[in-house]
Amino acid sequence: MAEPAISFQGVTRRYPQKGGAGDVVALQDIALDVPQGAITGIIGRSGAGKSTLLRMVNGLERPSSGKVIVNGHDVGMASDAQLRAIRREVGMIFQHFNLLSSRTVAENIALPLEIAGEDRKAVAPRVAELIERVGLTAQAGRYPAELSGGQKQRVGIARALATGPRVLLSDEATSALDPDTTRQVLALLKSINRELGLTILLITHEMGVVRDICSHVAVIEAGRIVEAGETYSVFSRPGHPTTRSFLQGVTGVAVPQFVTGQLRDQPQGDGAEAVVQITFIGNHATDPMLARLTAERGVSVNILAGAIEEIGDRPFGSLIVGLPCDRLEESRRFLEDHGLLTEVLGYVG
Repeated sequence: MAEPAISFQGVTRRYPQKGGAGDVVALQDIALDVPQGAITGIIGRSGAGKSTLLRMVNGLERPSSGKVIVNGHDVGMASDAQLRAIRREVGMIFQHFNLLSSRTVAENIALPLEIAGEDRKAVAPRVAELIERVGLTAQAGRYPAELSGGQKQRVGIARALATGPRVLLSDEATSALDPDTTRQVLALLKSINRELGLTILLITHEMGVVRDICSHVAVIEAGRIVEAGETYSVFSRPGHPTTRSFLQGVTGVAVPQFVTGQLRDQPQGDGAEAVVQITFIGNHATDPMLARLTAERGVSVNILAGAIEEIGDRPFGSLIVGLPCDRLEESRRFLEDHGLLTEVLGYVG
């Protein structure tokens, strides 16, 4: 297996409090590998430690203990000269664009190349190539004040790519954009990942962003990674309450209001139904398993709500159904034997 592009190895980051009242722990014993060529999302609430983690990758923050390895280089132990070399391999996209208002689109994109001392003859064609890649050829001579938010972020992406990095960091790059523009920027990042083979590490508080483009995800809470893995696996089988809270409204469906008012912890009386959430994943995500349950086992299924979507181009479905209590265990075994997940939410009747 290929070495990870980024490896956090027991990383802790502390900040001393004023007045000697002890340390504030921003990150605690982070262990996480970011695969080469993957798009990995770090999701967490404000103050969870996302930005501190991201800033470790390009040396803007140094670990108090542990190691951050980027393309084989120990960032925390790097000299100033080594750190400059590492930063040439790590581009960064900012939430609020960070463009220079006095420079045109082309001049903003050229800035990292100028700082790196690139030959002037090589700068112009490189800038033109990047402008074309992000779809801003017609805006090359405009200033940031003349651009929309989405166009500014495209400039930021082109600038981050200027030095030919192997890793691209995204700091809440879409949180200041409207939904349509967000989709366009995410599609651009996905195409860059696919065409250039770049490793992308992005932080976000929006699970929808992770769903749309990330192959891997890590959930951070109070400075600790509480869950991590392939996005499809984490979304389909969330194991931590924080993950499940982020997934509300992004995957699955809500129990209809006309049902919630009747839900009980235990069945009451004959003819009671169990309200069951069924998650369709993997090879059976699009199979008509409920139809088979009825046809093969004679179980009546009352469909209450449902949705089918894609996570990383793989189908993912969720249904809320009513199943007869006297056939509940048999029905769950049948569905789970065919690779589906079931969870009893309560009982009605």
